[in-house]
Amino acid sequence: MSRFVLGVTGASGAIYATRTAMHLKRLGHGVSLIVTKPGREVVEYEGQASLFDFADKVFAVDDFFAECASGSTDYAGMAVVPCSMGTLGRIAAGTSDNLLVRSADVCLKERRPLVIVPREMPYNLIHLENMERVTRAGAVVIPASPQFYSRSTTVEQLADTVVAKILKHLGAATVENLAQIVKPWDGSSTC
Repeated sequence: MSRFVLGVTGASGAIYATRTAMHLKRLGHGVSLIVTKPGREVVEYEGQASLFDFADKVFAVDDFFAECASGSTDYAGMAVVPCSMGTLGRIAAGTSDNLLVRSADVCLKERRPLVIVPREMPYNLIHLENMERVTRAGAVVIPASPQFYSRSTTVEQLADTVVAKILKHLGAATVENLAQIVKPWDGSSTC
């Protein structure tokens, strides 16, 4: 199958990263992980240390010699889950000041899927303009806004409603795969 880069920043919502990595592995994909220092702190604080169990490789955020820093590697895409507004701003500005931001820049320049999952609210104008900039550059912004029509009964199921969107936009899952993760909308629900 394919290999994906998963970037994790210090925004709350580490469960989204863990569930994304878990489903990528379950679908047979490789996962290369880049976690910022604040991201590691949030992963630990939110009880999501199992994230690292799903990674094939873990790269240090300051390792510019890591393979994902180059467009000549065969990564199929990248998701930044959750994405802090600071990281979003650096991706939008193309600063490439750490491996996570550089890997996102590589995806944009190589026209590979880049999914950015901000987990902050409300947005200010700078946040919205940065989302617009990355969208114009080719990224897909998927706010960590779960849906409720599938009537999830656990936090994990609720998080998976966002993760299914991430996997879809990465091109990492078929419609059938996605239906195994979250109940698809069929229009027959009465709410």
